[in-house]
Amino acid sequence: MSIQQTGAAPRSRSFATVVFGVLAGAIVALVTLAFLWPVATSDAHDLPVGVVGGQLSQSADLPVESTSYSSRADAVRAIEEREVSGAFIFGTDGPEALVAGADGVAATSVIEGIGKQITLMQNANLTITDVVPLLAEDSTGGGISAMGFPLVLGGIVGGVVISLLVAGVTRRLLALAVYAVVGGVLVALVTGPLLGILGGHFWGEALAIGVSMLATASTIVGLNALLGAPGIGVGAVITMLIGNPISGAALPYQFIAGPWGAIGQYFVPGAAASLVREVNYFPDASSWHEWVVLLTWTLAGVALSVLGHHRSTTPIHLPERELEQPVGTLS
Repeated sequence: MSIQQTGAAPRSRSFATVVFGVLAGAIVALVTLAFLWPVATSDAHDLPVGVVGGQLSQSADLPVESTSYSSRADAVRAIEEREVSGAFIFGTDGPEALVAGADGVAATSVIEGIGKQITLMQNANLTITDVVPLLAEDSTGGGISAMGFPLVLGGIVGGVVISLLVAGVTRRLLALAVYAVVGGVLVALVTGPLLGILGGHFWGEALAIGVSMLATASTIVGLNALLGAPGIGVGAVITMLIGNPISGAALPYQFIAGPWGAIGQYFVPGAAASLVREVNYFPDASSWHEWVVLLTWTLAGVALSVLGHHRSTTPIHLPERELEQPVGTLS
């Protein structure tokens, strides 16, 4: 005779199913919040601009921080070095707005909007000059703005694959180096000659891309060596859910609410997006900050890998009396 048991087990399984469903929905909501919060709360403010031959209206609440320059050439140089995002020239021929299309649509729109306000106040025609224009193949800037996500995803994929398929700290570090070189060159080929998104110095772009992906991959591999499987998730969260939304890849980091835009420049996605843009469009700009940030994350990952390796290989010292006991008698 068979006995059919009924009790808490089915109800327990049903409860666990509901809990997992709620947890999955909460995770999706958290991911959505992480990606959309910086955009939803962004506001144009503190955009650095230059001014020549005059000054901006102090009565108007303008979303810019102005710096005076003695000549138009100085203002152009400041734009090319990414000290400012644009400039306003007040001369005898009428007002002129200098923009850098390669710096993004959001910054250009703000500068052009202020320029139109100036023309209304002065009853004059505005001349708009694009000092650093976008490539013809990426005339809207959508390609360079979207570059940040493939770099983040590529770094995560590289870190996960190496963590799961390569054993040993030396072999993992070798795999990371090979991955950075091959990935940097191939992604530069795809985004440059193939798609026309990047058009600067090819090997400089390949180096910037390779180091950008290496920084994320090295961090994930290091956390995996130290924490085990959970380290992969921690590294992905740091990069994808924390660093990427506040990277400022699609809009000026000054527009992100609070100090988060500036903080984002110390994470891999923010430094990577800025470095690739500078290598491609702003070769005169100082990129030491971006290189330092990326190399710091890379070396931190290497240090974690070495630390995790030594922790896992640390010998266990047993008392001599236990070592002398026959096998199977240890208590």
